[in-house]
Amino acid sequence: MRPFTYDRAEDVTLAARAHTGQGQTDAPVQFLAGGTTLLDLMKLDVLRPDRVVDITPLKARHSEIEVTSAGLRLGALASMASVEDNPEVKRAFPAVAQSMALAASPQLRNMATLGGNVLQRTRCPYYRDPSWAECNKRKPGSGCAAIKGFNRQNAVLGVDDRCIAQYPGDFGVVLAAFGAEVEVAGPGGARRIPFHTLHRPAGQPHLEHSLQPGEVIIAFRIPGGATARRSLYLKVRDRQSYEFAIASAAVGLDLDGGVVKQARIGLGGMAYRPWRAEAAEAALVGKPLTEDSAHAAAEIALRGAVTHGHNDYKPELGRRTLVRALMQAAKMEA
Repeated sequence: MRPFTYDRAEDVTLAARAHTGQGQTDAPVQFLAGGTTLLDLMKLDVLRPDRVVDITPLKARHSEIEVTSAGLRLGALASMASVEDNPEVKRAFPAVAQSMALAASPQLRNMATLGGNVLQRTRCPYYRDPSWAECNKRKPGSGCAAIKGFNRQNAVLGVDDRCIAQYPGDFGVVLAAFGAEVEVAGPGGARRIPFHTLHRPAGQPHLEHSLQPGEVIIAFRIPGGATARRSLYLKVRDRQSYEFAIASAAVGLDLDGGVVKQARIGLGGMAYRPWRAEAAEAALVGKPLTEDSAHAAAEIALRGAVTHGHNDYKPELGRRTLVRALMQAAKMEA
């Protein structure tokens, strides 16, 4: 790990003043919250900040968990474990609780914050190993070694010839599926943005999100309702614990006598960024939820997938994962 300057921000205003270049993988200043991603990447010499700003003092004001009739509001500095264990979240938003419980390990979930988890960086081995010269995330314009390399876990949706990195998170897939909003604060004041605009597309891989310099995520808002109550997060991985998804699905259903009134679908392990399958949702509305209709929706959800050899299996696994998730959700009590 290289030498760096360490500072603490006691409030959002101080944090905003301290941070520049946010969203860039080579930013000279980085925020430290749980540290479960940042410290790993600093040790690997992937991130080389000159300055680390500790925002853990903000937890006192931005770690709330609020369940209301309108939905769920989660402070960005809340730990994953606190959300996983919250009985109201389990009742009203089971997919959210499950996305926490299936992530990482209990020790990491005790430390990791929601904001840091959503902004975690890819596990693509070519990004995380600086000995590989070709990585547009680390060095813009250098190429993407994964395209012709070992790409078994890399993305098949939302990719182009500049980057096929896979978004590794679980919670972000749920946020995408349910049309969440993100509360941010920064030099320009507070604002809300749709979650689907937070992560950038693959066009400029070294720019990962749309936050302005100095902005801090302070909360997430997830709409409530029938789809949230009848929801689940299904994760397929190479082993049963402490592993990232090779395919996952966050689904929510509002059913009337077995007929779909509304559906929510997010896909993980498949895409460059948290992925919502809106066309697949629309295909289910007004139809009985059966194996046939679920398979038809899954075909639509994975339409346009682009594979590169080792990850040729992913579209079919993604379809099967989504069908399984939909059929399981249909059996839940709303």
